[in-house]
Amino acid sequence: MKDENLMPRPVGDSQSEMAELVLPNDANPLGALLGGRLMHWIDLAGAMAAHRHARSYAVTASVDHIDFLVPVRVGDLVILRSSVNRVFQTSMEVGVKVFVENYLADTSQHVASAHLTFVAVDAAGNRIKAAPVIPETEEQRRRYDDAGRRREIRRSELERRRKATR
Repeated sequence: MKDENLMPRPVGDSQSEMAELVLPNDANPLGALLGGRLMHWIDLAGAMAAHRHARSYAVTASVDHIDFLVPVRVGDLVILRSSVNRVFQTSMEVGVKVFVENYLADTSQHVASAHLTFVAVDAAGNRIKAAPVIPETEEQRRRYDDAGRRREIRRSELERRRKATR
């Protein structure tokens, strides 16, 4: 890995946005977006931010819980916004926020938010260090601090599960 790839980068370098039009193949028989399809899109949006920040391959290590706040219907436009919240050596927490836009009614609603952990890897799948991230706004600093707390919670939960399976 080149040293310049480990130079700290601002959160803005990782910010990504993707849009998906909900088609009948994305929906259940009631015309609502399948939760699994939305989770797939969230993973893709998160990966875009992780790849942009790490400037390498990145693989999904975990996804925190997802609450579906409002239904999304066939014909709606789904907007997914993602960015790296914090970097921990080889892993990165990425936040993804999802909105639904009804372009006919000119409305927008928050659908879901998720925090995903990605690990930077080389072409052989070996972990590599990722550059530190620089939060520049108050909101980004809050997300940076919150990511540290969530990491401790994830680690505690993982340890609890390991002990329970012994």
